[in-house]
Formats: sequence, C-alpha cells, structure tokens
Amino acid sequence: MEVNFTVNGKPARAEIDPAETLLSVLRERLRLTGTKEGCSEGECGACTVLIDGLPVDSCIYAAGAAEGRQIETVEGMTRDDLGRDLQAAFVAAGGVQCGFCTPGFITTLVAVLREDDAPSEEDLRTALAGNICRCTGYSQILDAVAATVAGRNGR
Repeated sequence: MEVNFTVNGKPARAEIDPAETLLSVLRERLRLTGTKEGCSEGECGACTVLIDGLPVDSCIYAAGAAEGRQIETVEGMTRDDLGRDLQAAFVAAGGVQCGFCTPGFITTLVAVLREDDAPSEEDLRTALAGNICRCTGYSQILDAVAATVAGRNGR
C-alpha cells in the first residue's frame, strides 16, 4: 500500500505494510531517527510527533492513517524558533540528561506553546502526562518551559 503525506514541510511517499506504524516509516524508511521508540505501547511519549498540529504517539499510529496528513517530527522543530528556543532552554536548565525522552517532550511542548503562549504549570503537567522521563524528575523540564515562555514573552 502506498501512503502520501507531508513531513516537516516536505512531501513524502512510502510503500508500507498495512500493519506498519508511523514510527517505523519515519525511522526506517525516511531516516528521521530523532523520534524514539520507547515502550511500543503509546505509554512513554518518546515517539511523539505532531499530526496536523496535535501530539500523537507514532508507535501506535497506523502509517496508512497518515495519508494526506501534515506530520512534524523533532527534526522539523529545529527550523522553528519555538523549537530551537525550547531545545536551548532544556540544555540550560538541565532538562536533558540521557536525552532519550527529550524529542517527545520538545514535540509535545511545541504543540502546547503554539496553542497557549503562557500555560499554567497545571496545564503543562496535564499536557506532559503522557511523556515519561526517568532522569530529570521533571522540575528541570518545567524550568525550561518557564524560561522559554519568559524569553518569548519579554519577561
């Protein structure tokens, strides 16, 4: 089966097996390896991508369902000021330790901050409930978001 979609602003096409996941197509066919495979069950958030602007666990998303969709991976976030700002803030705040979960957090947070440029801590915690980090304890991640929000809002 053939699937056609847009990835990080560029048209993409892939021959897929109907049972194949979007994560598999992104990593193995398109060589976009920033999106990580963690649990393969949609529980950890390491595989998060944006589909039509919404965070989705690509490890449980059927690749065929991506037909005609706009997909954004963490690699696409580096072309966006918001994505670059978040990545720099993660580094500065110590929100990156092993780094495995970072692409999923960045991707989820870009979606959140595109919708609300000053979310509350409660809103952030709710949005990040599907992303697991075993290294940071989350406070550094929240600090990174706060720094990004403050920098972007001139505070």
